[in-house]
Amino acid sequence: MSIFEIMGPAMIGPSSSHTAGAARIGRMARLLFADKIDRAVVKLHGSFADTAVGHGTDRAIIGGLLGFLPDDQRLRSSFELAKNKGMEFSLEEVKLREVHPNTAQIILYNKEKAKNLELVASSIGGGRIKVTEINGSTVELTGRMPTLWILHQDRPGEVGIITSILGSYKINIAFMQVYRNRKGDIGSCIIEMDDQPNQDVIKDLEKSEDIFQVRYLPRI
Repeated sequence: MSIFEIMGPAMIGPSSSHTAGAARIGRMARLLFADKIDRAVVKLHGSFADTAVGHGTDRAIIGGLLGFLPDDQRLRSSFELAKNKGMEFSLEEVKLREVHPNTAQIILYNKEKAKNLELVASSIGGGRIKVTEINGSTVELTGRMPTLWILHQDRPGEVGIITSILGSYKINIAFMQVYRNRKGDIGSCIIEMDDQPNQDVIKDLEKSEDIFQVRYLPRI
């Protein structure tokens, strides 16, 4: 662990775990969802619930959902700014099982597309975060490297197609996780890379017949 991780990131305080980490969780959720957020349900667990008001955890997550970074002065006014943008939101307490004390469950909705996203994420210290669940599937997503989240048909050779496309652009894969709920169902692929992919990479992945969704996540 570096001295920067111990001290925490540049941020609107007071806490790297309860404020900066919370903002990053909200921003990660926004990047994963990609579409306009019409409504957000934010459920706070453990010490996140205990410090929601005192450390601004609630405002930080809403600010992150608006796209704000941990050092953005607008985090303090995130409730008002969200309402001005037409984003409805609610904050609740929840007791989750076997998770880090600083954990939030976030559910996002887009009315026009009848679309939603649900994730569980934790702030694990020094402003670092870890997403542990997306739409009911167990994952491990940190946002510390450029990352692709790809939904694809679970069939033989599909992961090979994805890695071949990345290889054709000389993109080195640092870490890769593949998930599925059932054989032959929709698979989920999380790929952490050394370098940021350009739009041509994204377009080529999206052209593949059995790839349903490609999300690029920059370093959070």
